[in-house]
Amino acid sequence: MNTGMPTTAANSRYERSMVLLLSLSFGLVGLDRFIILPLFPVIMHDLHLDYQDLGYLSAALAFTWGLSALGMGSVIDRLGTRRVLVVSIAVLSLLSGFSALATGVWGLVILRGLMGICEGAFTPTSIIVTNEVSRPDRRGQNLGIQQALFPILGLCLGPLIAASLLQLSGSWRAVFAIISLPGLLLAGYLWKVYVPQPNNPAEQPAGIARRRWLAAFKSGNVSLNILIMFCILTCQFVLCAMLPSYLTDHLHLETLSMAFVISAIGLGGFIGQLIIPALSDHLGRKPVVAACFMSSSTLVGLLIISPAIPWLLFLLLFMLSFFNFSLICMTVGPLTSESVAPALLPTATGIVVGFGEILGGGLSPAVAGFVASHFGLPAILYVALSGSLAGLLLSLRLKDSVLEPQRTHAPEPRPILPAPLPLKD
Repeated sequence: MNTGMPTTAANSRYERSMVLLLSLSFGLVGLDRFIILPLFPVIMHDLHLDYQDLGYLSAALAFTWGLSALGMGSVIDRLGTRRVLVVSIAVLSLLSGFSALATGVWGLVILRGLMGICEGAFTPTSIIVTNEVSRPDRRGQNLGIQQALFPILGLCLGPLIAASLLQLSGSWRAVFAIISLPGLLLAGYLWKVYVPQPNNPAEQPAGIARRRWLAAFKSGNVSLNILIMFCILTCQFVLCAMLPSYLTDHLHLETLSMAFVISAIGLGGFIGQLIIPALSDHLGRKPVVAACFMSSSTLVGLLIISPAIPWLLFLLLFMLSFFNFSLICMTVGPLTSESVAPALLPTATGIVVGFGEILGGGLSPAVAGFVASHFGLPAILYVALSGSLAGLLLSLRLKDSVLEPQRTHAPEPRPILPAPLPLKD
């Protein structure tokens, strides 16, 4: 298991700098993923698309994200975390900018699919690097910070950024071009600042990737984390994809009120990931995860019976995302990293992120769409509820023994003394 870094002032500054850069980068991943949603009405009119095409665009990115993450362990072993981290965020930014050149739905689908590959490469790698640069007693806190900007930039501020840039530039194509620039700048800073630990394995014999998959899958909570991620994302992604239609078509909220309520997803996820993972550093992962699932289940139940009162819906959705995004952070982060040896961490993280994205991000919204078409829009909330309840039952099977190494502090380093001066003859 990763034992973290020794405590020095220089290491603490490096830790803070890396966590900040990784957090900003992952926030841009969220912005690149979700900014197409507020821009889609304009794109749809310009390129003559329909809502089925929006489904294709969302599915293409989700599935390629998952498939990319699944195979990223062996890629990281061969190329190293630094190259994968920097190249993935740089290429992602370029592909987002190239979206401005799209002339039809299939051009966008191809670009979104390629973006999913880059995001699937960056996500597990950024989690691994955050774990690498963090002290053991700050691992949950740092992983929460690293992932916190994903919902706030992608789901809360993203629509405002898109609307502002669209108003200033007058073109959705210009918006894609503009948002590609910060990612290229961050890629340069990451290349300059990040210094990987010299623990990359040497070349491995044939078949090592398959053995690593099996070893990672059988380690600690990894196989259970896959199922837990499926449950979390079933709840959260179904709400992200289908709740706007539920609010406008079933509860008959006006568009502005609906946007106000939906903004709670990003805000709640942002604040939750700053608080809950840090609490798990002190209270333990299992009780915090179980409490979050219990709270999530209760909040979905309240959402089912809630009347069309915007402030009440905002509060319920805020708290629901507060707990759900914290669960995502803890599952792909400390629950996985504390279950495996450092050599298996890239593979284990890729497995959990990959299967979670494919099943929860790709399959669950499709199931929710089928349920809504055949049983009505209110039925999607029961799909979300089933995810939270199943996650609660699974969380009771988490192993606590993997937490013990994390609660020990790293040893204090020995002072570095100056080399003795050479004696003259």
